[in-house]
Amino acid sequence: MPPFRAEHMGSLLRPQWLIDAREAMDARGISAEEAGLPQIEEEAVRDVVKLQRDLGFHAVTSGEFTRVRFWGLMWEEFDGTTKLSEASANLFRLYHPDVVSLIEPNRKVMPGDSVIAGGKLKHNPERSQSNLRELKLVQQALPKSEWPNIKLTVITPAWFHMRYKQGKAYTDVYANDTEYFTDVAKVYQAELDQLYKAGLRNIQFDDPGLAYFCSTKFRDGWAADPDNIGTVDDLLDAYINLYNNCISKLPADCHTGVHLCRGNFIGGRHFAEGGYDIIAEKLFTKLNVNTFYLEYDTERAGGFEPLRYLPKDKHVVIGAISTKLRELEDKEEVKRRIYQAADYIAQGSGQTREEALQRISISPQCGFSTHISGYPLTEEDQRKKLALVRQIADEIWPGQP
Repeated sequence: MPPFRAEHMGSLLRPQWLIDAREAMDARGISAEEAGLPQIEEEAVRDVVKLQRDLGFHAVTSGEFTRVRFWGLMWEEFDGTTKLSEASANLFRLYHPDVVSLIEPNRKVMPGDSVIAGGKLKHNPERSQSNLRELKLVQQALPKSEWPNIKLTVITPAWFHMRYKQGKAYTDVYANDTEYFTDVAKVYQAELDQLYKAGLRNIQFDDPGLAYFCSTKFRDGWAADPDNIGTVDDLLDAYINLYNNCISKLPADCHTGVHLCRGNFIGGRHFAEGGYDIIAEKLFTKLNVNTFYLEYDTERAGGFEPLRYLPKDKHVVIGAISTKLRELEDKEEVKRRIYQAADYIAQGSGQTREEALQRISISPQCGFSTHISGYPLTEEDQRKKLALVRQIADEIWPGQP
């Protein structure tokens, strides 16, 4: 059952022939079907599933090969959404770390397939097919006995709300955030139910936003914005409640986790810094997921001290291997850090180191390809990094998947 001792964060480097196929489709202005993209993606997913299994990973993903960006098409498929291709900067929180990178000289924002709620949000099973197709492609490449291990990454329900200024994530169809969040939870409940019925048992929410609450720059920007209602910590509370509502109807045998990321953009860039200390107690004790996937590859994420707040029924995946730097980490140093993390968990929960280790896994700090291309590692670098994760896991937790 997930989580496993050796994990990765979902996205993997696309093969060049998959990238070329997408670029050719766009250049020629033809549909995915005309370009043969569905068949190409099916073959690419089959290959990347084999790679993961050959390397000893159990929480197998599609590599996010059917997506251009890590958040996929899920939100665009909800009834009521309006897609933005270019927008005025006054719609956005210009202190939001990833929005800052998208501001153009003419004060326009190129929001990267961003959406707002132009109408009431509703889940439409006939339109909401991208996650379902992705799941089925991975299932086709695995024996049915391994289907419960498949991990599907899903964008945080707060992703689009957080980047827009107060009240700008929706039109006048919603009077306030409370009404908006109620419908967001409903569409997520329906989407997750659809995926569960199709066999999904392992969900990872990808959430840079939660890590942005650790950033002094973001917190100061929020405090200085006169349009905001409440405090930045009120917003964190609202997002935790939103998460809990979204997953409240999932059966007990469905594993949920959240990945906190400080940005993993083209060229290996990151967007935010700051330790978990300021949010750790609230996050670990109030957010009702099973597992926290935490970035811990550099000092920008702070130390392991906040892990002392991890409750006894929660698990943490330590992202100690970088997907931004080609250099391979020192195995013994990473193992030392894992033991150090275990000591803080043990201290907080009154456990022994060995007991605390049973609630820890290891992974890279983020995905290898958050967007379709432009990353510093090669496929061989990626293989070596994943092999190192598996080797470290085998040495700390021998015989455990």
